[in-house]
Amino acid sequence: MKRWFRRLAPLGFALAISACGPAIDWREMRPEGVQLTMAMPCRPATHERALTLAGQPATMRLYVCQVQDMTFALGHADLADPLRIGPALQALGDSARRNVDGRAEREQPAAVPGMTPHPLARHWRLAGRMPDGRAVSSSVTVFAFGTRVYQATVVGQTLDEGLLRQFEQALAVRP
Repeated sequence: MKRWFRRLAPLGFALAISACGPAIDWREMRPEGVQLTMAMPCRPATHERALTLAGQPATMRLYVCQVQDMTFALGHADLADPLRIGPALQALGDSARRNVDGRAEREQPAAVPGMTPHPLARHWRLAGRMPDGRAVSSSVTVFAFGTRVYQATVVGQTLDEGLLRQFEQALAVRP
């Protein structure tokens, strides 16, 4: 019995160590109260916070999870006034760049299926630094549907292109 245990102990230890890292577990979601479908590579935590967005109070609901040293997040807020959409999209993009002290490596119009077309709906690939000086990359998309604005973000020291593509391609407005 002892010999059998000694032979299997290293295997058990290796399995225990591999179990410590978060596994990729894609979850398709349709957040309550919004007309959006999305997928996250891990179980997201949900947060809500009051903030000032383009000079006006707003409540932002966030879905956030971490896997492979990357943070995946989707936030949304209903602004109730279509005239606030443009300034809010601009503010979300500016905030994303400031958060990582980032410079745009690539910028293009956002292309989320079903979104409301808007000239300030954008997608950026950013290179920047965290407050502690670590280099980070970020992919940020800001878009709207009706009076609701959205921000989809992935941040990490390096970004896994396959995971990033899967996250971004799963975003769709479904009225």
